[in-house]
This record gives sequence, C-alpha cells and structure tokens, in this order.
Amino acid sequence: MPNQILVIGSSNTDMVVKSDKLPAPGETVLGGTFLMNPGGKGANQAVAAARLAGQVTFVAKVGNDIFGQEAVNGFRQEGINTTYVHTDSDHPSGVALINVDAKGENCITVAPGANAHLQPAETEAALQAAPSDTLALLQLEIPLATVEYAIQQASTRGLRVILNPAPARSLPVTLFPHLFLITPNETEAEILTGIHVTDTATAEQAAQKLHDLGVDNVVITLGAKGAYLYTDGEGRLIAAPPATALDSTAAGDCFNGALAVALAEGMDLPEATAFACKAASISVTRMGAQASMPKRSEVG
Repeated sequence: MPNQILVIGSSNTDMVVKSDKLPAPGETVLGGTFLMNPGGKGANQAVAAARLAGQVTFVAKVGNDIFGQEAVNGFRQEGINTTYVHTDSDHPSGVALINVDAKGENCITVAPGANAHLQPAETEAALQAAPSDTLALLQLEIPLATVEYAIQQASTRGLRVILNPAPARSLPVTLFPHLFLITPNETEAEILTGIHVTDTATAEQAAQKLHDLGVDNVVITLGAKGAYLYTDGEGRLIAAPPATALDSTAAGDCFNGALAVALAEGMDLPEATAFACKAASISVTRMGAQASMPKRSEVG
C-alpha cells in the first residue's frame, strides 16, 4: 500500500481558552471563549497526514478514561490505523491547557499523563510491521528513550525518519545520523545548534551545523516567512502563502504531517516543503489543533 506513514508520538486533549490577551503571571483575564479539542503533537501530525491522503499508522499511549476513548474513536474516524495505540490503566490521558490571544499567539502547559509512559518495546511491533518504504515521523512529547529506540530501529530497517524536535530540548548527537530529515522551528534550532535564528542567513548557519552533525536534510520552519530548506549542500527559503492567523496552535504539526505525506508520495524536498507551507498556512486561519487540519482538496 503506497504512502505509508508511521507516526510515533503523543495524544492529548486540548483545553483551549481564546481571549484578547495572554495573562501575565498572577493575572486573570476575563471574557474568554472555551473549546475542548483533541490534540498532542503526535496525534495532530497523524490526523494532518491522514486528511491529506496519507496511509497513517499511529503508535501512542492513552489513559483508560473518556479522553483516551474519545481520542481513539477520533483517530478511527480519520481512517488512522490504531492497532498500536496502547491503553495505560495506571495513568490518565495527556491534557494540554492552551491560551490563545487575539493575534493567534499561544502559550501551552502540558500534563503528559500516559504519554510519559510509552515504552520503547511498545513501538517494536509497529516498526516490524512497517513496509520498507514507510516514512516514520516522531516528536518529543514521549520519553526520549522511546524516541531514540524507535529512530534507531526505523533507521536500521531502512525507513526514512523525520524528527520534529518539539517541544524544544537538547538531543544526543548520536541520534542525528539516523535521521533523513529534521524539522525544528527557530527556537528548537537554537537549542540544538547554539545559533540564534532570526533570518535566512542564521537559518542557513543552523542548518549547516545540523547537517554537519549527521542529518541528511534540514527544514527550519520560520512561521509566516515559510521554511528554510537545506539539502544537497544548498539552502533556500520556501515562502509560505500569505494568511491571516486566527490560531497558530498545531501549525507546526500540520506542516510536519503534510511534509510526510508529500515525501511519501515521492515529491522532492523543495516541492514537499512548499506543499507543507501551504497546508500550514491554511491551518492557522482556523481555531483548534486537529480541527484546523485541512483536507487534501484544499491544499492540492
């Protein structure tokens, strides 16, 4: 079956409050609107890929509670293979508390719950079952030991691995040579390289450093500016279509899910990056995480 994408990552329920401004420490902001949406970086990327016509298998861990049950039902409705979504009887499903202001900026606090207990061995069956042309997509909302194990195993099996290194944190340098592609934003790129990314010149410096550490290809996402692609020793800015942002939550997840689909379909990296920028530019015009992910007919 073509376009196989294996997403290994987190599943959360997002509790979102949209208000005019983000509260300062100790401040209460009144007048907000409350929404509850399925989220989690892994789940968001799985849904983004599925809506864009990818054949998605998701590996995750949820609690034995209503949030977990609703999440799995939602994945199935999106056409995602949930065979490897594990249920944890000892820990609750993950929850994220998200504040969004009138400009679409957000701040997020995550209680990982069962996500923090996804074990390396619980990724093994899905990795063994994955066809050789599968593209593996991971993030950093599950234990790093599980991420490292899954990446190494996927690489050993010849799968192309994309790592979205979010939330931002430092990583062992031994991980980089196993990656086909890494997709940090400006903040994540700085943490990984020590280079403060503010423009295309500094993005190129950071991308070159990541390449020197062993990553085949680098895409640094730059928000409304688009994404900086570094491949085959050359870098270029891939511009994003203009968009009026309503909510930037999960725009990066949309980008990564779309990028995985495009690459799984055989697009080259410049074309795939442009496709991902277009998908993400659509997602920021809508509220919510998974709710904002566009369908294939909208992206082309």
